[in-house]
Amino acid sequence: MTSVDVPREVGDDLAALPATDSARPTLREHLQELYAYRELLLMWTVRELRIRYKQSILGAGWAILQPVWLMIVFTVVFSNFAQVPTGEIPYPIFSYTGLLPWTFLVTSISFAVPTMLNNMPLITKIYFPREILPLSCVMVAFVDLLVASVVFAGMGFYYHVRLHLGLFWILPLLSLQAMLILGTALWLSALIVRYRDLRFVVPLGLQVWMYSSPIIYPDDLVPEHLRTLYFLNPMAGLVTGFREVLLGSGAPDLGRVAVAAGVSFALLVSGYAFFKKAEAEFADII
Repeated sequence: MTSVDVPREVGDDLAALPATDSARPTLREHLQELYAYRELLLMWTVRELRIRYKQSILGAGWAILQPVWLMIVFTVVFSNFAQVPTGEIPYPIFSYTGLLPWTFLVTSISFAVPTMLNNMPLITKIYFPREILPLSCVMVAFVDLLVASVVFAGMGFYYHVRLHLGLFWILPLLSLQAMLILGTALWLSALIVRYRDLRFVVPLGLQVWMYSSPIIYPDDLVPEHLRTLYFLNPMAGLVTGFREVLLGSGAPDLGRVAVAAGVSFALLVSGYAFFKKAEAEFADII
């Protein structure tokens, strides 16, 4: 295993900290430390990219195959058999627009959650901010998202999707989803160290989450009296927002985006605080 270079100034600062609860670093100090290790984060992200596609026949093509294959299956089932109404939007591009952010979430969480367990020798021997491990998985999944977006560009050209200024909303929506994903990944990657059964619960939870979000159906099918509860799911507001921006002609519903932003921010802050609190016990429990 290769050694990890720890920035000298960070190591000196950490060594000087008293091992008491009152001297526990603040959130700002944690973020400063993470920034000091930014080169390690970049290096680990590149490493994860290489490992994921090393000696694979399709390489980065797997990032495209997964959403494309699901789009084909969903189109056959929900366009021909179940006949889910999507208005004037062809079902293939309707479903693919939902699958892009959904695949980003699933890929991030699936790889990020077990990172503490998969890197036990590293965690027990070398100090570095442990959040680098799940964060690098989210960054790798974002690269996959960019690759898979090439297919959407081709579909948009084929189905004559119009370009408009509302497309600039993509960046805020992606930022909110990254907050949601990272917050969820931090919570679960810390919890799984103590509760190993989560490795079986997470895939089931993701499956339930998908059917609770408008990936394969429009949110119009949700009964009116359930919509307030339904849009407490941040992915519901985000996926609908992506569709409104990519396939519509304007901004997303700001009320739904605001709810998604609030939930995502709360998950990120609480997840990071919980992760850093549990971090001190990782080496002992593992």
